Amino acid sequence: MPHHNTVFRDVLKLVPWHRFEALVEEHDADARVRRLSTKAQFVALLYGQLSGASGLREIVTGLSSHAARLYHLGAAPVRRSTFSDANASRPFAVFADLLALMMKQAHRGLRRKLAEAVYLIDATSVRLNGHSADWAQFSAGVCGAKLHVIYDADADRPIYAAVSAANVNDISAAHQMPIEPGATYVFDLGYYDYGWWAALDGVGCRIVTRFKANTPLAMVEELPIAPASNILSDRIGFLPARQARNRRNPMQDAVREVRIMTETGKVLRILSNDLDAPAEELANLYRRRWAIELFFRWVKQTLKITRFVGTSENAVRIQIAVALIAFLLLRLAQAAQKAVRSPLAFVRLIRANLMHRRSLDNLLEPPPALQDPRQMSLSLC
Repeated sequence: MPHHNTVFRDVLKLVPWHRFEALVEEHDADARVRRLSTKAQFVALLYGQLSGASGLREIVTGLSSHAARLYHLGAAPVRRSTFSDANASRPFAVFADLLALMMKQAHRGLRRKLAEAVYLIDATSVRLNGHSADWAQFSAGVCGAKLHVIYDADADRPIYAAVSAANVNDISAAHQMPIEPGATYVFDLGYYDYGWWAALDGVGCRIVTRFKANTPLAMVEELPIAPASNILSDRIGFLPARQARNRRNPMQDAVREVRIMTETGKVLRILSNDLDAPAEELANLYRRRWAIELFFRWVKQTLKITRFVGTSENAVRIQIAVALIAFLLLRLAQAAQKAVRSPLAFVRLIRANLMHRRSLDNLLEPPPALQDPRQMSLSLC
């Protein structure tokens, strides 16, 4: 019978360990560490994400039950108090930098012409308990963090992620995001900032977003629309020349307004700095925002960023970074096999077989213990 590594070990092989070790050394993460190395902490956190463990106790108990197989993973059973202390104090930059590196590598492998790149920008909130009030207080009795993401819709993966307290405005986080000149960026009303739009426009980016209901447009041209479509109007014009306190609006160039009727009867005013593309194309680009909403839902429901193993800012940042690393590893692992097409089905199979000695290629096959004994005896003859 051929030997197989555990499914968990095959997934861990996809981690760029040499870069991880360099980051550990760069951030001095293992200095004065006596019991739990940063690598062992990382493996434990990944085990929690991939196994579906919902807390520290479940992770610690699960690892203890597989102690005999942890040696080959470069890990060992962990103590709950030691694990908790590591999550609270180990530099989160190690995990955030590893996530950024893996997103960059994955994006490089799927790079297209910038004119064809469509990036979605959005943020999602995660609820925290009162123990996080010292850094994540949002309002009376409510604490939370916010995950800010740039999402590559075609590659189905994030290319940038950052974590903040929930009271940080979306546009404040957007000013820190890397921007690729010439790409298309699609976002919603949370990023309504003329100065930021002007910066994107200035480096040749195409913008697709929404008008606020009270934003006027000084029309200079009415464009024809296709009959029997959900496009209500297509106009070119100028935004207000002045903002509050009589400040000059930095977005001085002409923009496009495409009014569309949704399936629910709601009228949306789509704004873009692309004056030449068909109105249907701009409307379809805005509809693609749904992809990042599905990504957030998938990460929250499938991975574990709704229940946290720590309450400090450091622990929350580490767990979110590891959850997104787990997402990338699952995508890479799924791409390495052809039997399972559905991402959700693949995750369920990984979870069910995580510590079994099986190949990623045969997750759908029954384990040897469940095979027909007569067939096994014939194969040995």
